Amino acid sequence: MSKRGQAALEFLMTYGWAILVVLIAIGALAYFGVLNPKRALPDTCIIAPGFSCDDFILNTDGTSTVIIRNGFGKTLNNWTITLASATGSCNGVNWNGTNWVDGTQLDCDFTGLTTGAIGDVLSADLILQYTERGSTLVHKETGKFNAKYE
Repeated sequence: MSKRGQAALEFLMTYGWAILVVLIAIGALAYFGVLNPKRALPDTCIIAPGFSCDDFILNTDGTSTVIIRNGFGKTLNNWTITLASATGSCNGVNWNGTNWVDGTQLDCDFTGLTTGAIGDVLSADLILQYTERGSTLVHKETGKFNAKYE
């Protein structure tokens, strides 16, 4: 074998082994969840302009509590709130069961969510459907819920 051929072969083998070591390291990091982007995301609860999630918690048994404030500027009628296809029951101050008065908050409890271990992450859609007082048009707002199990 010529000296140039041997040098080329040694060059390729050296870089081949280096690339293999890097790929194994990346594979190990991915396997152990270090490269999982969901773990780096902050806990968020966002619906739509005019509504705010004042507080929320996600429990390992598949239940969640979300406190939502109506800052929309109008009283809402015939509303429903779902989280990841789990319907919640809500109650609140100055709430008569059908009308959600502007400026008030609802404490919504959701059951039937996916269970998880402490530190795992649930990302789901938070959907609010409502009609405005005096209207028959149904509005649908879809937000995002991203939280770690506690």
